[in-house]
Amino acid sequence: MIGVIGAAGALAAAGGFAAYAVRGRSSSFFAPSVYRGDHSRAALALTFDDGPSESTPALLELLARHGVRATFFMCGHNVRRLPAIARQVAEAGHEIGNHTDTHPRLNFKPADFIEREIDLAQQSIQLHTGVVPRFFRAPYGVRWFGLRRAQERLGVMGVMWTVIGRDWVLPAQPISQRLIRGASNGGVLCLHDGRGLRQAPDVSPMLTAVSQAIPLLKARGFRFVTLTEMFASASGKLSS
Repeated sequence: MIGVIGAAGALAAAGGFAAYAVRGRSSSFFAPSVYRGDHSRAALALTFDDGPSESTPALLELLARHGVRATFFMCGHNVRRLPAIARQVAEAGHEIGNHTDTHPRLNFKPADFIEREIDLAQQSIQLHTGVVPRFFRAPYGVRWFGLRRAQERLGVMGVMWTVIGRDWVLPAQPISQRLIRGASNGGVLCLHDGRGLRQAPDVSPMLTAVSQAIPLLKARGFRFVTLTEMFASASGKLSS
């Protein structure tokens, strides 16, 4: 009986570690990854996944009104579909990161598939915006074997988040509350200006939430920075 209990405990522990390795925000098991910046700096990084979409220009207008620069993790497929909007993001002074080509879950995928997804997105982003992304965020926050090799070859750092808005399911007020309550020095806030590869997604709850949260967070003394600004060390190199 004791042996059965011990085996069950070992299996549970193994399962817990596997879940952490795949989706834990502080996990670097599969590849180098960061999820927050310096605790001593009153800085926040706003990040947006899944774009560009037809809704992205409205977000750009909102950020411009508040004088905020953000980081946009783009899907290569969406960049090729809406190249002018992708360029608009770069021209507005925002940072662009890599969010794979077609937004797949990477778990249980072959290493070559993972590398191809990131590489295609990297090529499309560079072709249409002139930007070579320095950061990568896995769709759904799911990492897997082979990701380390892909990141090293393509020269990108993995990024998770400190706070996620759950803006794909929540209305504006709860999204805003999650951002405001979860914000802390060095925080990386994750939202979405798209919905995977869906065309013309409705991201109005996110837009309302961001318009509410930014002034309140600024009033608390936070300033908004890009991921490069968040993670740059004094030597000018990305810190891990």
